[in-house]
Amino acid sequence: MATDYAGAQYKEYTQMLRERMKELPQYCAEFFRGIENETLVRTRFAYAGDLLLFFKYLTGEVERFKGRGIPSLTLSDLDGVTVTEIEMYLEYISLYADENEREKTNSERAKARKLSAIRSFYKYFIKKEKLQRNSPALVDLPTIREKAIIRLEPDEVANLLDIVESGAGLSERQKEYHRLTRRRDVAILTLFLGTGIRISELVGIDMDDINFSANEFSIIRKGGDQDILVFGDEARAALLDYMLEREGVRALPGHENALFLSLQKKRLTVRAVENLVKKYAQIAVPLKKISPHKLRSTYGTMLYRETGDIYLVADVLGHKDVNTTRKHYAAVSEDRRRLAAKVVKLKKDE
Repeated sequence: MATDYAGAQYKEYTQMLRERMKELPQYCAEFFRGIENETLVRTRFAYAGDLLLFFKYLTGEVERFKGRGIPSLTLSDLDGVTVTEIEMYLEYISLYADENEREKTNSERAKARKLSAIRSFYKYFIKKEKLQRNSPALVDLPTIREKAIIRLEPDEVANLLDIVESGAGLSERQKEYHRLTRRRDVAILTLFLGTGIRISELVGIDMDDINFSANEFSIIRKGGDQDILVFGDEARAALLDYMLEREGVRALPGHENALFLSLQKKRLTVRAVENLVKKYAQIAVPLKKISPHKLRSTYGTMLYRETGDIYLVADVLGHKDVNTTRKHYAAVSEDRRRLAAKVVKLKKDE
């Protein structure tokens, strides 16, 4: 079941969080326990990394904290951090060097996410009356400029699937691997384009999650909830073709139930699937930077164009807030309005 994969991920992130917490002050453990019921473990792990970076900045760049170890920072110390110092921190992480002298950068979106982690931390301890000043709340979130949403057009979708099927355009070395992975790759791309599944959901699918009698499979959503996705005839054919091959493969221990396997007979990772999509997309649409998320957007666009039902699109894509869906498909709505404007004729053509 997909829940087995989710459980394995939970254990992995929990262990990584515990290791990271060893570098943080002891009171951080109270914060993570306090937000456990409202966050995923991977979110808490990300928060731990964001807090660690903030504390490293304080002990490395702020004069009154210089030379101190991170675990020695007290809540009283944090109460004295000013709005200006937090603004300077956001400026600092735009471009800085890590402990190995490697250059690091953060986009406006990444800086906003890091500030949100600090805000959550302060908000929690203010609620517990262990902090008095909420300086992070007085710092404006960085302005995030929306990027153009890149999707595939119908002819590009067909071309991409043809290339995955045939291997056309691949190098000779890539073709050697393609002969071994063709059915798997076709099934993966068809699922992305035919169901709008997230990459994290796809790699978590187990063989017994699929119900061919109802053309559906169970997944674990982004928020940890279990859900059912329904697939069409094209995805059914691609999955059945791959399953004939998959059932004959003996996976390594711990990966026996995984649907999609690597050539090393282990469950495919998110990174491996990202590279797989990139490989084929660079041939099919070299002028577009296509990722699994762009394939998901492509499916959402096609579904909205066919149905005009934004609530259906939100439900299928697993968006909890329909405004998230509306934001992504506003351009499609505009296309439909333009079409409507052309349909009504006030005067007959002469």
